[in-house]
Amino acid sequence: MYLKRLTAINFKSINQLDIEFDVKINCFVGNNGQGKTNLLDAIYFLSMCKSSLSSTDLQVIRHGQDFFVLQGFYSRQGVDESIYCGLKQGEGKVFKRNGKAYDRLADHVGFLPVVMVSPTDNELVEGSGEERRKYMNGVISQIDHIYLDEVLRYNRLLAQRNSLLKSYSRTAFSYDLIEAIDIQLAEYASVIHSKRKAFVEQLIGILQEYYNKVSGGQEKVSLSYRSHLNDTPAEILFRENIEKDRVLQYTSVGIHRDDLTLLIDGYPIRNEGSQGQQKTYLIALKLAQFDFIARVTGIKPLLLLDDIFDKLDTGRVHRLIDMVANDGFGQIFITDTNKNRLEEVLAKVTSGYRFFRVDNSEFELVESR
Repeated sequence: MYLKRLTAINFKSINQLDIEFDVKINCFVGNNGQGKTNLLDAIYFLSMCKSSLSSTDLQVIRHGQDFFVLQGFYSRQGVDESIYCGLKQGEGKVFKRNGKAYDRLADHVGFLPVVMVSPTDNELVEGSGEERRKYMNGVISQIDHIYLDEVLRYNRLLAQRNSLLKSYSRTAFSYDLIEAIDIQLAEYASVIHSKRKAFVEQLIGILQEYYNKVSGGQEKVSLSYRSHLNDTPAEILFRENIEKDRVLQYTSVGIHRDDLTLLIDGYPIRNEGSQGQQKTYLIALKLAQFDFIARVTGIKPLLLLDDIFDKLDTGRVHRLIDMVANDGFGQIFITDTNKNRLEEVLAKVTSGYRFFRVDNSEFELVESR
């Protein structure tokens, strides 16, 4: 699968864009704040139906405008595909595949798999458990269309349960009503836990493989999935903690408290890893994600590498590029502020590429092969 052409109007800093890509490597060089990341975010948006950075869709509309439009032209398993996305203030977001609108955006997620590596990935190390749950949800939803619905339904039931727990501070407590919700909540919790556990188990082995390739095999890395459901079934958890939840006025146990521990040599990388080790770990994690999605779906995701060379020594940079430029990976988009570094990278590449200069959200093709 690859993206042949992208058009954009009023997307973030991009006024108007019509750009064609190489089927393998596409590099974008420019100073910070010139629009490189916004281009990658547009590609991400067409795959995931949302921005990788902005919290709301309205935030991606260019300042002073009231709408944005994106359209991507792809080749997917030998078939041409056109994906359209449009949003106007005060109206709903529209996604179309080959001119036909989707009834549900969840049906599109995973159709054009994507993996993005960016400086914001550091939140997986430094951020709260919510960031790591979002990571699991983002990966699993690309291989399992039902999963997103299951998470949404769990969250709706959880909100109902929490609302009841709060209201019972003022009214009589009804165990029957809570238990009715818990039966449904436990069902979705068990399914989601099973899928997250299976995902992490498959990812661990691939993670070490890619960490070795980027780092030169200097440390042992792993991933630990922490969940209340690892030891106790959901229905028992909810029942055993009901009195505690009455006092707290919220649900204290469940898959909404799940987390991942990122490990290096058996210790949390948040506490023990250097900046270079953390960066290498996160890159390896995303490449393992790429491998996982490709194995399950049979489609190589688009790989978006946004400003990833900072804090990596020269050896790791070269090993990374040598790895992703081979046939095991598909189409790649790379941004950097250092023109000489990208030219050095491309000098070692035997495949085709396109090299763009970016200035004030204008994209100029300066070299191709």
